Amino acid sequence: MSALEITLSRVEEEVHKSIQSQKAAIFNSLFQLYEGPAFAIRLWDGWSWSSSNGAAPACALVVQSPQALQALIAAPNEITLGEAFIHGGLEIEGDIFSVFPVAEHLFNRPRPLRQKLRESSARTLFGVGQWLHHGAKHSPRRDHASIAYHYDQPVAFFEPWLGPSLAYSCAYFRNAEDPLDLAQQQKLELICRKLRLQPLERFLDIGCGWGSLVLHAARNYRAHAQGITLSKEQEQVARRRIEQTRLAPRCAVKLRDYREPDGIPHPFDKIASIGMFEHVGLRNLPQYFSTVRRLLRPGGVFLNHGITRAYSSPTPKASFIDRYVFPDGQLVTLSQVLQAAESEGLEVRDVENLREHYELTLRHWVKGMQQNSTTLLRHVSEETYRIWLLYMAGSAAAFRRGDIAVHQVLFNRPDHGGGQFPLTREDWYHAR
Repeated sequence: MSALEITLSRVEEEVHKSIQSQKAAIFNSLFQLYEGPAFAIRLWDGWSWSSSNGAAPACALVVQSPQALQALIAAPNEITLGEAFIHGGLEIEGDIFSVFPVAEHLFNRPRPLRQKLRESSARTLFGVGQWLHHGAKHSPRRDHASIAYHYDQPVAFFEPWLGPSLAYSCAYFRNAEDPLDLAQQQKLELICRKLRLQPLERFLDIGCGWGSLVLHAARNYRAHAQGITLSKEQEQVARRRIEQTRLAPRCAVKLRDYREPDGIPHPFDKIASIGMFEHVGLRNLPQYFSTVRRLLRPGGVFLNHGITRAYSSPTPKASFIDRYVFPDGQLVTLSQVLQAAESEGLEVRDVENLREHYELTLRHWVKGMQQNSTTLLRHVSEETYRIWLLYMAGSAAAFRRGDIAVHQVLFNRPDHGGGQFPLTREDWYHAR
């Protein structure tokens, strides 16, 4: 090798070392005050970095392209990092749940004014596009579109990770080791017990999903159970399940909006709404509770099971869930729920926070999605699968932090001070 070639080789080696040193300096600066679980970053060229000295990383962020690296270090928010993941620019190896403390650290770092203005403009343009295409936020037409976007996936996509119950809401775990299907059955049973559902009572499930609760109420409590949903896919599946169980004489599901109560024969003795409340919106809370009160007989009971946000939790400025999962979904605080319900004449009888239960539920769902990924990808695209996986895992992290919770609130329609409530709740929890 000539002297010139040796010199060039040494120069190339020094340049390479300098570039590697700069990369390390960038990540050392980005995560200088990071206090979460150890993690690693690996670039497309094989270069890697670790947040700790010697500790095994809980996960590794695999950056597949310069564009994904730009999203990670220059403009990290829920949208940019979420899009990098769903389009394959970012991969997550190891424990997917441990990546969220990393993301939170990046999101909470100070950002330049130019970036904040750019994010604000993007949110405004997205909102205008939604209004032009689907109408005003939380109008019936736009709510129909939002529900269809989220729920009208083929049921074969949901079955492998929801399990036989097809219950797409927070389960109830008597023990953390309970299998998911048992926990879902315990949730359905707890709802019926809180309502103190009786044989032959008329029961309505608002936003009934694939019919799990109406089937449980008709089969186990001999109630006349009716469900309503805005999802055509869910209505068809629920009707098929009812026919298969031969409960049609006292069980039915209809495609209907709760804001169209004139087509729903009432009054009902008991009403429940499980996991639908997130779609109502703050502005529509008075109409929602007013409609429920009108559908209930005097003395009737209503259980509302829905996700709420903590009063101290800031609303994300760039929400991945709002963009890709729940268009127009809006979480309200528990105090807003109670104020709106009481303003419409409903009495609060019980409040229970199931936050820990929903984290457990979501962890089961994520595990089920990962274990059944090959099957799921026969029914949806790779992007759709990644959207749901990220949404589930991110939601579990939010429940764990306490940013959001799920509250079961029991109301009744007052009947001149009379009531049918026992003095204790012991009957809710005893073994059948």
